[in-house]
Amino acid sequence: MSDFFLLSERQMARIEPYFPLAHGVARVDERRVISGIVYVIKHGLQWKDALQAYGPPKTLYNRFIRWSRLGVFDRIFAALAAEGPKPERIMIDATHLKAHRSAASLLKKGMFPVVSGEPKAD
Repeated sequence: MSDFFLLSERQMARIEPYFPLAHGVARVDERRVISGIVYVIKHGLQWKDALQAYGPPKTLYNRFIRWSRLGVFDRIFAALAAEGPKPERIMIDATHLKAHRSAASLLKKGMFPVVSGEPKAD
């Protein structure tokens, strides 16, 4: 369990206002689930390979997909980025970008809605 990662209370407090309201059944521990999503994405794992401490992989996957479609993560990233100063330079490390040729269909399905009015990179 040395690889177990949890967002701090302070980090959770910063992003909680962007979470959608829960309907119906009460959600499981938000901190654990969000930490699990971050862990899986950070390490490039499949959902099924997430540590058991984060809960069922299906919960991690479903929450990620649902909140991605709602634009929750886009709003969180935009708000956190807006808190800091404007960067002088933006760099992308392409060694971590992998996409299957079918990944382009995600944009057509509305998987990643645009929430920012900022101009797009050319």
